Amino acid sequence: MVSRLPHPATTAGRDGLDALLARPEQAVVALDFDGTLAEIVPDPEQARAHPGAVPALAALAPHVASVAVITGRPAGVAVRYGGFAGVPGLEHLVVLGHYGAERWDAVSGTVHAAAPHPGVASVRAELPGFLDRVGAWPGTWIEEKGRAVAVHTRRAADPQGAFEALKGPLADLATHHGLVLEPGRMVLELRPPGMDKGVALADYVREIGAGSVLYAGDDLGDLPAYAAVEKLRSDGTPGLLVCSAAASEAVPGLADRADLTVPGPAAVVDFLAGLAEELDRRADRGADQGA
Repeated sequence: MVSRLPHPATTAGRDGLDALLARPEQAVVALDFDGTLAEIVPDPEQARAHPGAVPALAALAPHVASVAVITGRPAGVAVRYGGFAGVPGLEHLVVLGHYGAERWDAVSGTVHAAAPHPGVASVRAELPGFLDRVGAWPGTWIEEKGRAVAVHTRRAADPQGAFEALKGPLADLATHHGLVLEPGRMVLELRPPGMDKGVALADYVREIGAGSVLYAGDDLGDLPAYAAVEKLRSDGTPGLLVCSAAASEAVPGLADRADLTVPGPAAVVDFLAGLAEELDRRADRGADQGA
């Protein structure tokens, strides 16, 4: 373990970090976008990656097997808001959007996607009238996400109260249309079943043949990815779970399972930059020893 990097609180986390540092060329570094690489903002369309995120990822990516961003956003939107396209060092970045239903590869610059679920179009048409009928609180609003639809309560006078009041009715609506309800921080997303960040991460780790994995997230939607890393660890693949959240904002069940908690996107960026710097030092030492 190196003192320049934060110290994971668990043995499994320390093993995961040690494996990444010892064999970076076998490691997958996977990250959520909102709340992890980008600050949570009242209007999701205004979210942008932290200014240091792209430089940190570009410094880290050449050392590891792959860097992947896994998000509920459409892949193309995450690429634009992240500023990931055309960046030297990120030529092989992958963005798995809509929980893996869409994939953008930097090497081709294109998005590949499965056919959309018909229930999303049905919910999209029904949702405005539905919210009116159930008495959605003022300040509640709908976000169009292409392959999913989300209802935000962050702008309501009582965000938590609006969230709790809508959770049951929206779960019933999702079920009626063959969808699932994914709760987040003051957001309720109706999306197709069968894909989540855990499925997307596990499939990608298998594709790469990774020898270790790091995953960083901040919200309830990241719990399946945490579970995927825990399953990989039980099968012998070291992994490190990072939670991006200030202590007052940590999501119950996420921070408790994390090996390392850092206070938000700026700290995630610092951690990624620290990893890149440590791997640079190790590479330089190896080159000196081989000279």
